[in-house]
Amino acid sequence: MTAPVKPFAVPVTVLLTLCALFWAGNAISGQLAVGHVRPFQLVLMRWILVAGVLWAIYGRQVRSYWPVIKPRFWSLVLLSFIGFTAFNTLFYIASVSTTAVNVGILQGAMPGLVLIGTVLAYRTRVTAVQIAGVALTMIGVVLIATRGNPASLLHEAVNHGDALMLVACTLYAAYTVALRNRPDMPGAVFFTLLAVFAALTSLPPAIGEALLVEDYTAPTLRGWLIVLYIAIFPSCLSQLFFLRGVDVIGPGRAGVFINLVPVFASFLAIVLLGEVFAWYHGAALVLVLAGVWLAQRPALS
Repeated sequence: MTAPVKPFAVPVTVLLTLCALFWAGNAISGQLAVGHVRPFQLVLMRWILVAGVLWAIYGRQVRSYWPVIKPRFWSLVLLSFIGFTAFNTLFYIASVSTTAVNVGILQGAMPGLVLIGTVLAYRTRVTAVQIAGVALTMIGVVLIATRGNPASLLHEAVNHGDALMLVACTLYAAYTVALRNRPDMPGAVFFTLLAVFAALTSLPPAIGEALLVEDYTAPTLRGWLIVLYIAIFPSCLSQLFFLRGVDVIGPGRAGVFINLVPVFASFLAIVLLGEVFAWYHGAALVLVLAGVWLAQRPALS
């Protein structure tokens, strides 16, 4: 008797690498979207598309988990707002006043922020090597934020877009840490629930933008194509892949793969946008990657 054929399973490392690639594409999309679709429009439409498709597939399962969802309803709304609505809104606003290379490299700070979050939330033990890794990562972030001149912090403000991107990264790190205690339900079902919440919480800012902005316009054709890409890849597939990674190897180790975002984003920005890769970008990239590598010695839970 022949043994049954096991279904093909994609290794979680491949899923998390693709997740980082799609998120890097999001950094490029943020630059391409400027002038073609407004930030609040983009956030609302991406989550409406994702929530609509996923609800058609998993809506019945979401309803079946209502007894699990109900006691934590408002905390899950907050989680969705922090990780999806607020993060993405700040991300696209930041894209207006900084470069895709900067956005990508600043996202490399997330694993260090996740490590800090796991220490604060779960009292995870850290070693001197891990602390050194976080320090290296943050030095790289400062190098990017000051355009290679840290002394400028004494007399100049940090670029507005870079500052917003750092806030966005902090919010997503908090979301990642909180995933450790998410309800006991399949990742796709959980993501469907959060996508619905994200669509709902994205609506008030989008309405406010439409009412208050004098030269408010609808997205162009290019804007709609960007929305479609973002809805399919960074919004849907990346989130599902990331949830799977957290389930299998934990938030700390899954967060390591975010360090691939600056690598992919830098490459895509140079090739697709023609952005200049300055010496401080290279130095910051090395510091961020080395710092994240050190921060994961030993593996996190």
